[in-house]
Amino acid sequence: MAIFKSGNPTLTEKMFNKSLHTDAAAQGVMSVRGTINKFGFLMLMVIGAASYTWYLFDQLNEGLMMTLMIVGIVGALITGIVIAFKPNWAQYLAPAYGILQGFFIGGISAILNAAFADKYPGLIMQAVGLTFGVAISMFLLYNFRIINPTQRFKSIVISATMGIAVFYLITLVLNLFGVNMSFMYDSSWLSIGISLFIVIIASLNLILDFERIEMGAEMGAPKFMEWYGAFGLMVTIIWLYIEILKLLSKLGSRD
Repeated sequence: MAIFKSGNPTLTEKMFNKSLHTDAAAQGVMSVRGTINKFGFLMLMVIGAASYTWYLFDQLNEGLMMTLMIVGIVGALITGIVIAFKPNWAQYLAPAYGILQGFFIGGISAILNAAFADKYPGLIMQAVGLTFGVAISMFLLYNFRIINPTQRFKSIVISATMGIAVFYLITLVLNLFGVNMSFMYDSSWLSIGISLFIVIIASLNLILDFERIEMGAEMGAPKFMEWYGAFGLMVTIIWLYIEILKLLSKLGSRD
């Protein structure tokens, strides 16, 4: 079903179709409300873990904070890959993913908050507010069908998302060979424009995620897919937050 094509690699047609072979009658059927409730639970995991690494930074325990950040980003990557291949494990691993991502997000947020304390004191709160504001706006635009995820819309968003992923990969490889692409990190208008474009694409991916969750429920996917859908939505929200944080940091670095 082409309707399930998404820029989010965690919410794909293949995974939802495979889940339909599970006996949904024995464990219940996926619902949109159930998915949103589980997303809320994952959000609490992220906030709790992020608060802890922020607390460590405030207590000058930067050694433990950096360790948790590294464990968080590596562990979240591994956990995310496992969930992507084993959706039925999401009910057990998605909370761990939320905690691990929270460790990283809390640490990087605390570091940037301190770095911009004088020049941009509201950086983190604005990033958080914008992330939730964009997510709610995208939900309303989808819910009231102001934005319809047509096939053309999906193709554009998916292509742009894949292009961003390839661009990041190329940048990483070049950095390993000592080639510094400064325009990706400085506060030039080119760098700001790139970040703004990525934020827009991340935002539009939410539309595709909402559709995937709604259609999965309509197809009668098994109950565990609620956790999988919540996990996929969390992946996009975290990506959006990080990109908004980068964008605001670049704006705050300008004289």
